[in-house]
Amino acid sequence: MMKLIIAIVQDEDASRLIGKLMDAGFGVTKLATTGGFLRAGNTTLLVGVEDDKFQAAMGVIEKVCKSRKQMAASPAPVGGTQNGYAPYPIEVTVGGATVFVLSVDQFIKL
Repeated sequence: MMKLIIAIVQDEDASRLIGKLMDAGFGVTKLATTGGFLRAGNTTLLVGVEDDKFQAAMGVIEKVCKSRKQMAASPAPVGGTQNGYAPYPIEVTVGGATVFVLSVDQFIKL
């Protein structure tokens, strides 16, 4: 049996994570995606693994994708109107990974 790991990571973590996964012998498919609170770029990785290698793959993801604090601009109304917005800095948590794990009944590589 296999698992499909779908990992959504911040763009700045993606290249390092892909490299570490490939160094560990895992194949990775990269999809460019956008989303989240800050509408920042992120990357979705697809990783197919055998059940006995699942924990090793998850270990790599957990090691590379650490959450961290960062200052970001957030819009706020100017002068009490809804039309004018001015950015002000707020501290947000970025990084980490959102991971979905699916069981795979069949894997075919043509």
